[in-house]
Amino acid sequence: MWVETIAFFLAISILLYSLLAGADFGAGILEAFAGKDRREEQREIISHAMGPVWEANHVWLILAVVILFMGFPKAFSALSITFHIPLTLMLFGIVLRGCTFTFRHYDAVRDRSHRYYSALFVISSFLTPLMLGVVAGGALLGAAAPLEAGFYAGFVRPWANLFCFSVGVFTCVLFAFLAAVYLIGETRDPAMRGIFTRRAMIANALAILIGVTVFVTAEIDGLALARLFAARVVSVGSMISATVILLPLWIAIRKNRVQMARVLVAVQVGLVLIGWFRLQFPVIINSQIHPWTIYSAAAPEPTLRYLLYALVIGSVIIFPALIYLLKIFKLSETERA
Repeated sequence: MWVETIAFFLAISILLYSLLAGADFGAGILEAFAGKDRREEQREIISHAMGPVWEANHVWLILAVVILFMGFPKAFSALSITFHIPLTLMLFGIVLRGCTFTFRHYDAVRDRSHRYYSALFVISSFLTPLMLGVVAGGALLGAAAPLEAGFYAGFVRPWANLFCFSVGVFTCVLFAFLAAVYLIGETRDPAMRGIFTRRAMIANALAILIGVTVFVTAEIDGLALARLFAARVVSVGSMISATVILLPLWIAIRKNRVQMARVLVAVQVGLVLIGWFRLQFPVIINSQIHPWTIYSAAAPEPTLRYLLYALVIGSVIIFPALIYLLKIFKLSETERA
């Protein structure tokens, strides 16, 4: 019971990080395709949407790392060693993106340096979700080899392959789709809403295309992903449900039901992640050496028990505080006054 409950908190933290911080990264990705049509206005909308909450959204990543470190230390060690390079790049992207966004958003002087800030902001917005997807793909693929096999076999081959990069690209597109739908509600200008709606349509189409590519590259790299999905009722059901939601989602967007559209796109992305979680469960990291599951990698029961106490107490404090933060900063200027 202790192990499954801790694993549930881990899955929830990853899910919330994807839905909240993922939308922030997706906004940075969308900025790369802003074009010349009202580019500055699009940047202002993105900055206004991200400004109050982008730091708070990393709470969920920190929580996931703490749960892994405390609850599943052996899996944490294996992930940190095998995926040291992509995890380092991911963290580098998080820091770089935060710095450049802060400098660009709060700098009182508007000069040429803002071009460099914007360029680095976009690059790091791509880099982090790309590496996040690469690690997720590598954890499922199971190409990790003993370190005695050499640097390439131990540190590069487990993630430097078509399947992992296709999962990384899919993650980038999924976050961009999420951000585009969220951003529709950040402006009342019909023209700007139209721009973000078109971005959402393009990202949606790309997500479907790259999703198919993920299955193809899995077969190329020796992972029978389609058969794994077929053997998991929850995974298949989640993918079917995510597809069915597309119709009411686009109806909500067309009828300017912004809040409904946001809820539906969050549910859709959540279903995709739930399908992936079920696909991998109970494995945390697959490996040629030793596949670490939530059971084989679990910490001693006393550690899990006290970790669960801390998670429950922390949830009681954190959730109301974050809801209050969003409520305060997401109110319109008129409502705030």
